[in-house]
Amino acid sequence: MAKILIIDDERAIRNTLREILEYEDYTVEDIDNGIDGLELIQKNDYDLVLCDIKMNRMDGMEVLTEALAIKPDLPFIMISGHGTVETAVEASKKGAFDFISKPPDLNRLLITVRNALDRGSLVTQTRVLKRKVAKVRSILGESQAILKIKETIDRVAPTDARVLITGANGSGKELVARWLHEKSNRLNAPLIEVNCAAIPSELIESELFGHEKGSFTSAIKQRIGKFESANGGTLFLDEIGDMSQSTQAKVLRALQENKITRVGGEKEIEVDVRVVAATNKDLLKEIENGNFRLDLYHRLSVILIHVPPLTDRKDDIALLTQNFLDEICNDYGMPVKKISDAALEALKLLPWTGNIRELRNMVERLIILSDRTITDADVRAFANPSSPSAAGNGNSPAQTDYDRFANFQEYKDFAEREYIKFKLEKNSWNVSKTADDIDIQRSHLYSKIEKFGLKRGE
Repeated sequence: MAKILIIDDERAIRNTLREILEYEDYTVEDIDNGIDGLELIQKNDYDLVLCDIKMNRMDGMEVLTEALAIKPDLPFIMISGHGTVETAVEASKKGAFDFISKPPDLNRLLITVRNALDRGSLVTQTRVLKRKVAKVRSILGESQAILKIKETIDRVAPTDARVLITGANGSGKELVARWLHEKSNRLNAPLIEVNCAAIPSELIESELFGHEKGSFTSAIKQRIGKFESANGGTLFLDEIGDMSQSTQAKVLRALQENKITRVGGEKEIEVDVRVVAATNKDLLKEIENGNFRLDLYHRLSVILIHVPPLTDRKDDIALLTQNFLDEICNDYGMPVKKISDAALEALKLLPWTGNIRELRNMVERLIILSDRTITDADVRAFANPSSPSAAGNGNSPAQTDYDRFANFQEYKDFAEREYIKFKLEKNSWNVSKTADDIDIQRSHLYSKIEKFGLKRGE
């Protein structure tokens, strides 16, 4: 229930207001002066403050001004026995939600309290939503690879050069693409994203180029494609390596001529689009295997940006973890939890096959399951909570005798092998499902199975 603070130097008024509000099931605290009231506001989270204007020690208007400097979204209802239009206007200008005269009318008081609380709730929700849909998250990290990426973005973004971003799943390729658009001259035009791997091959051409009504069975009306939607802006083709050969040919033509033709149409449509592409595949190997066009590769890769896996930038884990702690705790509306140095070192020892995405999920899990301070024991317990080791059987990599490993690579291979083995067994050795579960390519998982000599039923 909402928590309300009453600041008034008249005990009778405080008692009356408390009795009314507690009867409505609100949690109420009261104080008889503004100075102590400000201390309570600073220490506690209140949903609403009812504040007298004429008080000893500190005037109610001063309390209002200083409180809103500390917590700008905190709703204030000002109360005065000497109410005038001028006083109400001044309170409103200083940020008060409303003004009520003494003695307060019961119905007016309760309606005003409900409205103020509703407004406070809406402000909080809006702030959370704005943060979630904020233009772009920062690229966090101080490693040489990340600094190089930031420098490249600053140089390349203002141009119209096409960019090919490579890197493993979850490493942050999409974030790089967003920053290329954010710092470009096309910022005020749309950034349109297409996940080529998520769209069936028979629909990808319609998705990219649009279609005319009646061009195929389910084409009941004309559709504008992503190239047209991105006109004047940026088109981000994610997982370009999964695009079919026929679609590759049409994309190549669009890049060469800056023209597209809708499926089932004849009219050529000019488009002004900057294309940024990304892939987790080695496109040169795909070209050798006949799966990707060499001419399209050269068109896309005017600038190459490689985003390293998290295992190659483990010094950034502390910075990333703290950022995720702040972000997730704020989204949950809870105090930001602390994390010990030992816990950060334990995080650095994990294999991070899912990269940044996996780290964020891990931090969210630790926030939910840990106490106020996240410890290395929490990291070991919750690194893979569905495994038997989480129950304390002592067989997890983090609980193993470290002296048995000659070097870090040997330990990393051991941890990776155990993790993949567990996931395969959990999914009854369904390789496709396991690859989706741990967010890597199926071919990559097959390579790992072969590398570690994993066999079903061992």
